[in-house]
Amino acid sequence: IIVAWLKQQLEESKTKGFVLGLSGGLDSSVAAVLAKKASDRVLGLLMPCGGVLQDIEYALKLARKFSIETKSADLITIYDSLSEILPKGNQLSYANLKPRLRMMVLYYYANLNNYLVAGASNKTEILLGYFTKFGDGVSDIMPLGDLYKYQIVVLAKELDIPDEIIRRVPTAGLWPGQTDEGEIGLTYAVIDKTLEGLETGQTEGLDPTAVEKIQQMIKNTEHKRQLPKVCKPT
Repeated sequence: IIVAWLKQQLEESKTKGFVLGLSGGLDSSVAAVLAKKASDRVLGLLMPCGGVLQDIEYALKLARKFSIETKSADLITIYDSLSEILPKGNQLSYANLKPRLRMMVLYYYANLNNYLVAGASNKTEILLGYFTKFGDGVSDIMPLGDLYKYQIVVLAKELDIPDEIIRRVPTAGLWPGQTDEGEIGLTYAVIDKTLEGLETGQTEGLDPTAVEKIQQMIKNTEHKRQLPKVCKPT
């Protein structure tokens, strides 16, 4: 279904292929392989910005296995230069520069090749607002946007994604030691179960603390899932 949908997006947009960031993580790996099944023209961009070398190793391993073309753009010098000319910030303000820089590069290559930018955000992240606004939250299409994190794991196994990528601890790589579950304060197992319960109205047996926390996150991040609000004085 997803592969057919991806092909349809190319036809409707009159574009030639897909470009996406390859982080060496689960979601980008699954998105890349699905894109490859839909089109021979897929470009995976490796955009290190002070991350760990293992990210690149995993990304290249996936690209070799599925014959995905890659290009590299080392953004650390640009990131450092930008950080120097900006006022002193906090951990989050610095961290969010990284996905926003990457998105600029993705759209450069999209314009250059007449490609669509394929995002790798999943339903869990979108509902929680766990993404950088105008960073990894931006793309032309989101093939995984209606799949919870646990469903991505199942799909990855069916696609024969390397096991070490599937087993990696989920992280956005925003700062050293950062993990998704550590930052959110809940495991993906609890998050997905709670989100599904809220979606279906089957909340019996759910942890009330988790329900309250997730509902608050959804409320606080609603602006991330909408276009900018327009003031209409007339």
